[in-house]
Amino acid sequence: MEHVSVRFLTDGPFEGPAILIGGLPGIGQVGKVVVDHILHELSAEKVVEIHSCFFPPQVVIGPDGTCRLVNNEVWRYRSSSMTYYFLVGDCQSLSSEGHYELTDTYLDCAERFGVSKIYTLGGYGVGRLVETPRVLSAVTHPHLRPAVEEAGGVFERDEPGGGIVGAAGMLIGLGAWRGFEGICLMGETSGYLVDPKSAHALLQVLCRLTGLDINPDRLQDRAEDMEQVLEQVRQSERVRQNDELSYIG
Repeated sequence: MEHVSVRFLTDGPFEGPAILIGGLPGIGQVGKVVVDHILHELSAEKVVEIHSCFFPPQVVIGPDGTCRLVNNEVWRYRSSSMTYYFLVGDCQSLSSEGHYELTDTYLDCAERFGVSKIYTLGGYGVGRLVETPRVLSAVTHPHLRPAVEEAGGVFERDEPGGGIVGAAGMLIGLGAWRGFEGICLMGETSGYLVDPKSAHALLQVLCRLTGLDINPDRLQDRAEDMEQVLEQVRQSERVRQNDELSYIG
């Protein structure tokens, strides 16, 4: 198997502006939850399949019992004013080398489809439960910042402190070298669990920036369901803290 194998399922770009939105698995699965929800709401078509030996050595088993190799995909949706491409999938690279090779592949696809701007979505793990998630942001060019702030994204000095790791950072970093504008949006999350609450906050900022009209109700329902799980986590934390205080006393 080649390091990266790409199968195109359609021809080149439509006329007019096009953007790429990437939401691969990561912290709290925030970016993936957002893009999966968008694709559930839109009548998009799959245009690219990507397989790689940099992905985990496993298959995914479907509801009917059949299995397939893990892969990533690009889907396309065309509105009256914009063509949207969505990078989604099962996994990220297991190695640093793979991140570079796969990112080059994703950017090759973006060039082929006439994309000029890239949005990457992810989670910003803070290691604690978050009541009102912020959407931390980063841009490749200073002139992009005002629009992000107007849409509700925030820029904090030294956050995230370690930079942006993985596809969310690589796509805009290498993309800038190749002439793409890039915006990264990171929903604040504990990182403990899949976090639809953070995804809901991120989706709102993304829709304001891109003009997508997506019904957030199902994400909100999932966020409310998750709140019940998080309340159990909060109770467990309170019990643990009380036990520690009793022990210290």
